[in-house]
Amino acid sequence: QVNLVESGGGLVQAGGSLRLSCAASGRTFSSYAMGWFRQAPGKEREFVAAISWRGGNTAYADSMKGRFTISRDNAKTTMYLQMNSLRPADTAVYYCAASSTYYRPTSERQYDAWGQGTQVTVSS
Repeated sequence: QVNLVESGGGLVQAGGSLRLSCAASGRTFSSYAMGWFRQAPGKEREFVAAISWRGGNTAYADSMKGRFTISRDNAKTTMYLQMNSLRPADTAVYYCAASSTYYRPTSERQYDAWGQGTQVTVSS
């Protein structure tokens, strides 16, 4: 099992940027595909982005394309989410997740380990 800890959340004005980190420990990080999800108050958790084991293949939700960038550093066992041009609608708790089975999973059900989440608040 891999253990995940998110960091980097906070309060930012609309149009600003944040970089989230997800530090992994436990089993070999490079054997996991990784992803980011988010959950806004009163809404279901939704897919944000995913990255394959070695980082060569990525996927994004349509509303994040061009604004968010997912990346990973297997040597540092850390995944990142660079978020630019943030909007109030991006306000949510952001979760990182790991999948030992799928190549570049985009569904919650394809992940088998989750972090505790980090709050991102975008003010207008």
